[in-house]
Amino acid sequence: MRSVSEIAAPPSYWTLTASIGLNTNILETNLINLILVLGILFYYGKGVLINFLENRERTILNTIRDAEERHKEATEKLQKARIRLQQARVKADEIRINGLTQMDREQRDLVDAADEDLKGLEDSKNYAIRFEKQRAIEQVRQQVSRLASERALESPNSRLDNELHLRMIDYHIGLLRAMGSKSN
Repeated sequence: MRSVSEIAAPPSYWTLTASIGLNTNILETNLINLILVLGILFYYGKGVLINFLENRERTILNTIRDAEERHKEATEKLQKARIRLQQARVKADEIRINGLTQMDREQRDLVDAADEDLKGLEDSKNYAIRFEKQRAIEQVRQQVSRLASERALESPNSRLDNELHLRMIDYHIGLLRAMGSKSN
């Protein structure tokens, strides 16, 4: 009968393993172990590594495409913003020019209105002066007339005495008779 060890591993294998011994040189064993580990990793991990690298490459390419699309969109938005900025500048210039024109027009209107008001005030002042002058002249005339009348009335009364008064009456009566005889 055969032993379990013979079934699991044929006797030819055991002869090979009997010749394998323990190597105590650290540098050789590390190098061999490293080569074995790398070989095993390369053989079995090649698919995983390739999948990982392919996924990474797709991710990077998608990121680059997204970045290019965002760059393109940003460039378009920037161009549109520049166009809107230029339009806003043109509109601002138009508004500024219209404002200056309106300001000049209103300034001229205000100056014209002020000139008209000044002219009206000047005319009103001149009219008031002429009116006051006429009133003052009229008052002076009335006072002069009154004074002249008072003096004229005082003068004959102070100069006339009875004799002169009688002579004057006789003179006027004579004039009236002469006029009455001429008319007949």
